[in-house]
Amino acid sequence: MTPIMLELLFRSLWETIVMTGASGIISLAAGLPLGLALVATSRGGIAEKPWLNSVLGAIVNGFRSVPFIILLVALIPLTRLIVGTALGTWAAIVPLAIAATPYYARIAEVSLREVDRGLIDAVRAMGGNRWTIIREVLVPEALPGIIAGFTVTLVTLVGASAMAGAIGAGGLGDLAIRYGYQRFETTVMIAVVIVLIILVCGIQWLGDRLVARLDHK
Repeated sequence: MTPIMLELLFRSLWETIVMTGASGIISLAAGLPLGLALVATSRGGIAEKPWLNSVLGAIVNGFRSVPFIILLVALIPLTRLIVGTALGTWAAIVPLAIAATPYYARIAEVSLREVDRGLIDAVRAMGGNRWTIIREVLVPEALPGIIAGFTVTLVTLVGASAMAGAIGAGGLGDLAIRYGYQRFETTVMIAVVIVLIILVCGIQWLGDRLVARLDHK
């Protein structure tokens, strides 16, 4: 590869990291509370409200059922409203975050549901309120699963960010399409694939190490 292509490769890698990191943080900040709400409002939950649970579940399922490439196009007006443009790295963060939030909420919900019911009942018996149960029982006990689920979400976002390159979002996907596919530069395509594999393996390794450390505490 030429020095210019190497520079483009590193710039595209950075754009992918920015897209994945920013949308991942947003999905964590919004998805974890949403997952907690789904667990808390379910039947037998600490704030049982079946109607609210049904509404939240329908919204989450609705967004999760739309293929990302369609959601990407459908959210162009909203992206323009928030960012001012529908092209580029920062514009891609909007649909990526919106797609990842319900996805992560369901993953977090599964981890939170696995918390021992006896611990929740014990805190209730000692007079603990809902926030105490969330802060002292649900989140700490489910933390390894929450981190593992966030790792899976980040890996999914790497793939989605590459797909976003199809409409000019930048990143490794855009590089692969413009040079590897449209210009038939096989070397570029292979380099992008290798970098994506390394990036995904690195994210998964870091996530697994953190989960293992939390499990041993």
